[in-house]
Amino acid sequence: MIDPVLLSVLRGRFEQVADEMDATLFNAAFNPIIAEAHDASHGFYDATSGDTLVQGKFGLPVFVGAMAFAVRAVIQYIEDNGAPDDGDIFLFNDPYDGGTHLNDFKLVQPIFNDGQIFCFAASVAHWHDVAGNVPGNYNPAATEIFQEGVLIPPVKVVRKGIIQKDIISILAANTRLPMSMHGDLNGQLAALRLGEERLQALITQYTAATLHEVLTELRQRAKAQMQRHITELPDGQYHATDYLDNDGINPERLTINVSVTVAGSKLTIDFTGTSAACSGPVNISRSTTEASIYVALKHIFCDVAANAGVLDPVDIIIPEHSLMDATSPRPVGGYTETILRVIDVIFVALSKAAPEKLNGCAYGTINALSIAGHHSNGSRWVMFSFFGGGHGGHPEGDGLSHGNAPISMATIPPVEILESRYPIRFTQWALREGSGGPGMHRGGLGGLYEIEVMNDARGFLFGERGEYPPPGVNNGQPGALNRFSFDGPGETATFSQRPPMISKMTGIELQCGQRVRLESPGGGGYGAPFDRPASAVAEDVSNAFISVQQALDDYGVVINADGSADDAATDAHRQRQRA
Repeated sequence: MIDPVLLSVLRGRFEQVADEMDATLFNAAFNPIIAEAHDASHGFYDATSGDTLVQGKFGLPVFVGAMAFAVRAVIQYIEDNGAPDDGDIFLFNDPYDGGTHLNDFKLVQPIFNDGQIFCFAASVAHWHDVAGNVPGNYNPAATEIFQEGVLIPPVKVVRKGIIQKDIISILAANTRLPMSMHGDLNGQLAALRLGEERLQALITQYTAATLHEVLTELRQRAKAQMQRHITELPDGQYHATDYLDNDGINPERLTINVSVTVAGSKLTIDFTGTSAACSGPVNISRSTTEASIYVALKHIFCDVAANAGVLDPVDIIIPEHSLMDATSPRPVGGYTETILRVIDVIFVALSKAAPEKLNGCAYGTINALSIAGHHSNGSRWVMFSFFGGGHGGHPEGDGLSHGNAPISMATIPPVEILESRYPIRFTQWALREGSGGPGMHRGGLGGLYEIEVMNDARGFLFGERGEYPPPGVNNGQPGALNRFSFDGPGETATFSQRPPMISKMTGIELQCGQRVRLESPGGGGYGAPFDRPASAVAEDVSNAFISVQQALDDYGVVINADGSADDAATDAHRQRQRA
């Protein structure tokens, strides 16, 4: 039996190493999506199975499950091609093996001890541009992976500690921004180098056998914690269905259906009834689906350690050839939109079993926006960014306003960074009044962004929630829909144009001085709106979170001329509405 104090110390040491790897890349990367938004992750993985052992706290949790598949792809490569050497590092971005999409480059390094692989260290990060039809690679018109970017299978980018310049040349030739690629790759290599140094120091101090014992125990404890949490849920079967606006090619909605079965300490998550794989790029691979399930469960049972034990008591059923089982060459570039919907349906389903543990759904789209053009000297610029929205109301209070998507610990790139890097300026960056879903605890507010281009440019949007708003739970109401608009030819600040596919569009022609406008959704509410205290509603009006009319229509609260709530009139109005 391992000493509990030593177990706690080594758990902290492992997590600290992964956190240092995160920080190393964030400080070194050239790309603001990594350096500022933290769209990356690091961890250690089992030498035999590829299962997650440890992950850093500051990267993207969605990479936990996906990176286990990436490491397994490297293990398969080793089985097919022979044992690696000390100092080898594998690189690839295959979304069908490693999950997610082509921008996410995975670097996997075997860590040796006494001539044997002790474990794998891995780094994954979102590179700024990897060729394809659209700068930044979120191409809503893609019908196959080849239109989204360059696909690299597992290759050795480092052999016995020596960087392979021919591989680097291929990568540089397949990006619009080679300098960014060099900086991001070197940052990932530096993170892996630090991780190896720190891990070898731990092995020297505690022995490999002790570390193996600790890692095994941490997984078993995570599994036991999950089993206890599941046992606390009432047995039964709980359903939820939600939709994607469209796939960017065809206007028909796409269904995400889940049935969650609780039976003792076992959880079964079944996506039977989900739409078949589609023409456009909102498909996700099986590994990405499992990763999004992991994220949803970690949101609900947040005290469980971040390792493979989280999914040990969970059976997952994913229909073959469905939207959530993409195989080559199905496009997967907009995977973020679909995994957010997977998280939402799990939240809604389990809210029927344990409303005291669940929150309303977050805004449900990263609103991937690319604006690209040429500087006056002819060099290219590509602004790719994602944008915030409201999080769901929860049992303890209102949802977070203008937060980032719940698939990550990433942050929204600051306006100062974007304006300093690209010939654009934000004429608005504000909270969106009235966008939070009504509830006893209100959903957080979405954002309102207006961007003016200072050079002629083209825009590309990949969003969602333009037709189906973020649901509330436990009688909470949905948040506002997503809205995107832009200036028409010869117009400025009119925002007269809307995408024909509601939330997705390519080739938006923008002349110097023209603007685009993005109004992101708020989060879903928690609990019945009429149960919200009238004083809290009056405060929302005072803060311009909602209007006086919304206070009456959504919450049944009558606001006096001085901004206070009229308690008697409110009680009477609510009673009439309930009758």
